[in-house]
Amino acid sequence: MKPWLQPIALEGELVRLEPMQKSHKVDLVFAASDGKLWELWYTTVPSPPNMDSYMDAALSEQEAGFSLPFTVIDKKTDKIIGCTRYLNADSKNRRVEIGSTWYAQRAQRTGINTECKYLLLKHAFETLNCIGVEFRTHFHNHPSRNAILRLGAKQEGIIRNHRIDEHGNLRDTVLFSILDSEWKTVKTSLEFKMKRRQSK
Repeated sequence: MKPWLQPIALEGELVRLEPMQKSHKVDLVFAASDGKLWELWYTTVPSPPNMDSYMDAALSEQEAGFSLPFTVIDKKTDKIIGCTRYLNADSKNRRVEIGSTWYAQRAQRTGINTECKYLLLKHAFETLNCIGVEFRTHFHNHPSRNAILRLGAKQEGIIRNHRIDEHGNLRDTVLFSILDSEWKTVKTSLEFKMKRRQSK
């Protein structure tokens, strides 16, 4: 029986999402170095020395059928600008999480995140037939929380003391979701936002 999550490329007007490969390492290090993203204490972005273990973990989860990591490519420059993935895949209950997303500083607030999430949501609801898609982020990551709300996701709640980070800090995790019954409206909203941005 084939795994539920099959490697696939997803393409929009601004970006192309390609299945992560070890050959992407150098470009991912370069992308993460734009803004030294690993210095943000409330995110998990790999520093250059940690990129190998970060990618190995992502690809191991893919092999186990729990995850499908993508690299994000800016179609205008044909350069890798970050990564994202499906996480915690539950084929029996047709649920998946979208997360582990980060972008080079130059790609932030450009419309790229909106299109990436649109492509991932569309594939999740229209190909994988998901009944729910989750998003999780650090309580203190307010830019991420606001971005998830702008997608049209609803906040489910806060999982308190959910994790202990590498510095020993307790992390509260904010949980959001979009349901299949909400996808049509969310899709219309995202397409409207993307069309308006492209027409400027």
